[in-house]
Amino acid sequence: MSVACARHILVKTREQAEKLKKRIDNGEDFGVLAKKNSLCDSRKRGGDLGEFRPGMMVKPFDDVVFRKPILQIHGPVKTRFGFHLIQTIYRK
Repeated sequence: MSVACARHILVKTREQAEKLKKRIDNGEDFGVLAKKNSLCDSRKRGGDLGEFRPGMMVKPFDDVVFRKPILQIHGPVKTRFGFHLIQTIYRK
């Protein structure tokens, strides 16, 4: 069974997520932005969610983590929690 490690930034609006993505694309640190902006408790760890298996996260989140290229910033991804920017660190 596969396992992945990812980090994310969770915000309320697509617009917020898009602005943060631009800042990351321009060289700002993902972890610092997560600590300052994310609504998830993982913000304390720079957005790090640790390791998890398929099915442990909501489907739209899982689809990105287990199907999209690693180490890229994906999103905004809409879930019932809000809008995420997601970076898969590794998959095995």
